[in-house]
Amino acid sequence: MTENMQSASVDPIEVVRRHSLTALVRDEIERHIVDGTLAPGDKLNEADWAARLQVSRGPVREAFRALEQAGLVRTEKNRGVFVRTVSLAEADEIYAVRALLEEAACRMLATCIDAGRLAVLRDWLDAMRAALASHDRDAYGRANVAFHDAIVAAAGNAKLYETYRRLVSELSLFRRAALAVEADAMERSLAEHRAILNALASRDAGRAAALMHAHVHDGRLRAHAACGAGEVRTAGSMAAGCESGARGK
Repeated sequence: MTENMQSASVDPIEVVRRHSLTALVRDEIERHIVDGTLAPGDKLNEADWAARLQVSRGPVREAFRALEQAGLVRTEKNRGVFVRTVSLAEADEIYAVRALLEEAACRMLATCIDAGRLAVLRDWLDAMRAALASHDRDAYGRANVAFHDAIVAAAGNAKLYETYRRLVSELSLFRRAALAVEADAMERSLAEHRAILNALASRDAGRAAALMHAHVHDGRLRAHAACGAGEVRTAGSMAAGCESGARGK
């Protein structure tokens, strides 16, 4: 009876409202981390975020926990919550798993791609082309991520997509400087994306998967070059990721 009374005392509307607020807060903080506004090592203040988003501190606290589970922040005892650092070695591991996931997604998508899915990918390719023309690396990066996300989402495997999204979120802590290292990096990246799209449009699963593998590998090499080229301080979210003594491991 006591258990029933306790269940009855929980307001389901309040539960839904709290969950929705937590999700909104989490998404907003994650957006700041992914776009580099919050860099590795930055401290997240619970009261500041509650005031900024005009919510109570409860949803912010829960959002911090969700972000920690997603690998984007770390909690240090008696110090607080910080944007997590991804080391070069850890980034290599993420790139390796990401390559496998995106190869699998390409193979799946090539067998079922249709006009609608192709149109979405072409739109993102056009966005990358426009960003390249205007020399806007940030816009190019957003369209690049969206292109890959669209491929994995369209493959139709929810678990693969869920795993991929987590990996990409973690990798965003590391790779933002990769396109800034070489003058023609965006041009080469665009050509690689175009080739992947053409292979998918031709329903050539093997070629699409091979091109994706090579593309992810080249992205890893660009990230390594960024660490060695001293670009990391100007690229924000990659800065601490190239330091050998990375925290949050």
